[in-house]
Amino acid sequence: MARLHDVIQRAMGWQDYHLHEFEIAGVRYGIDDGEDWGDPPKDERRAKLDRVAPVGISFAYQYDFGDCWDHDIEVEALLPKEAGKLYPMCVAGAGACPPEDCGGTTGFAELLEVLADPEHDEHESMLEWVGGGFGAEDFDLAAVNESLSFIADRRQR
Repeated sequence: MARLHDVIQRAMGWQDYHLHEFEIAGVRYGIDDGEDWGDPPKDERRAKLDRVAPVGISFAYQYDFGDCWDHDIEVEALLPKEAGKLYPMCVAGAGACPPEDCGGTTGFAELLEVLADPEHDEHESMLEWVGGGFGAEDFDLAAVNESLSFIADRRQR
């Protein structure tokens, strides 16, 4: 499960600055941060995805408990590895991922609105914050897979 978290972080272009948690069939998996938030989650580093989430199951992943990035994940199939391919890999996508710390879905919508309006009071500062430009429709499969290659199983290389 910890590796899946790393894959999601890389695919989204995030930096893993915040807490996260998976919930599968009512069981929470994550990293115990030592804070008293109730019962700690089960250690995701000891949970194998194929054992806790069989084919056909859907489960939740939440990142950044302040911004509340909620993801629904569905295990559609377990496929054999193909020789010569580096895993994990992204096979498709659409649209740009929201920047880290943009304020969740509401903040992201506001960011897009500000960036689309050159007359907005915050346009220049938000443009600078996102690094000079942000294409909401942009998706670069090669860039995502390049990022994922940094966490690829070293035995594949």
